[in-house]
Amino acid sequence: MYRMKEDFLQEWTIASQGTLKVLEALTDDKLDQAITEGHNTLGWLGWHLATSLAFFGGQVGLKVEAAGGPNDVPSRATEIVLAYRQASEQLKQEVEKWTDEQFVEAVDSFAGKVPRGSLLRSMIDHQTHHRGQMTVLLRQAGLKVPGVMGPTQEDQM
Repeated sequence: MYRMKEDFLQEWTIASQGTLKVLEALTDDKLDQAITEGHNTLGWLGWHLATSLAFFGGQVGLKVEAAGGPNDVPSRATEIVLAYRQASEQLKQEVEKWTDEQFVEAVDSFAGKVPRGSLLRSMIDHQTHHRGQMTVLLRQAGLKVPGVMGPTQEDQM
């Protein structure tokens, strides 16, 4: 749980940059890549990350605009990157207006009454989870997997 604005902003900067690296590795022709038939695709996962920031932001009282509906997955990878970049920046700018005290205030959410800082921790965990799924799909699709939390096999060759 985050209790201080600066702690969240520092981690958000690193986490969002990592997610951008993964999203920037997408190509239009591989957005339909899934682990197997009927599972989430690279495009859906990327769009989910871009649009879920508005959901989590709304839960804690931030104004973050979603670029579209959760199932309106674009056919162009650059649209996913742009949507994530804009939502991520909006989220950061909104949090910068907060005081440290606002991080420990409990708000009503899908999980019941929860401190804002706890929901923001869940948002980053959610993003990291899906980003990991995407790295597997990137490799399966034959795309370069970017180093996010350390070098990848491709980085060591």
